[in-house]
Amino acid sequence: MTREENDRLLRLAKDGDSEATERLIEGNMGLCRSIAMRFRDRGAELDDLVQLASIGMLKAVRSFDFSYNTAFSTYAVPLIIGEIRRFLRDDGAVRVGRSTKKLSVDAMRRREEFVKKHGREPKTGELAELCGVSTDELVFALGAANPIKSLSDPVGDDDGISFGELISDPDDGIGRLTDRIALSEAVKSLPPVQRKLIYLRYCRDMSQSETGKILGMTQVRVSREEKKIMEALKKVL
Repeated sequence: MTREENDRLLRLAKDGDSEATERLIEGNMGLCRSIAMRFRDRGAELDDLVQLASIGMLKAVRSFDFSYNTAFSTYAVPLIIGEIRRFLRDDGAVRVGRSTKKLSVDAMRRREEFVKKHGREPKTGELAELCGVSTDELVFALGAANPIKSLSDPVGDDDGISFGELISDPDDGIGRLTDRIALSEAVKSLPPVQRKLIYLRYCRDMSQSETGKILGMTQVRVSREEKKIMEALKKVL
């Protein structure tokens, strides 16, 4: 489904068109299933997780506002994950799956080997290839098994907003695994350049100047882009 068609159906659904709502949810079931698949080793049936994801999608349809100036999918992801995690929380604490944890450990080991051999940090694609997985799978595993950055650190060199403030949940506390997963999903929906900027700044812990050199931007532009990204993430997390 194109974004134009998605937005058209969304406007109709917001006006109470039940058929448009149904078509909208059906058109986004790929996203629902993709998110549900990430929780399939947590003890729940996949069909149940997909159903929960569709409930989260329905809630997103009802609460979305075009004034948010963000893609519907970006807005919907945290709500979908929230619906699933509430179910899993009632059924026991959410844990990092064995396969995810294994991939994270394997990635760290291969990273160390790469640095020793080449004298530099591997690119995300290089490390993913060494691990035999896709880039998205690698980023998800690293984000789920490890904190992205100290939650008390500011999101910008001169910004007072901390990373933890972006994902805080008064019911759960800061730093729960599912919050990091929600953040990971939201970041993955960003344009490639913005996604890489966040990866370099918060996964590789690079300075704005170092990030700018890699992306071909000035430090000032990196700072502006970073603040713009964080404001967008704040609206959906």
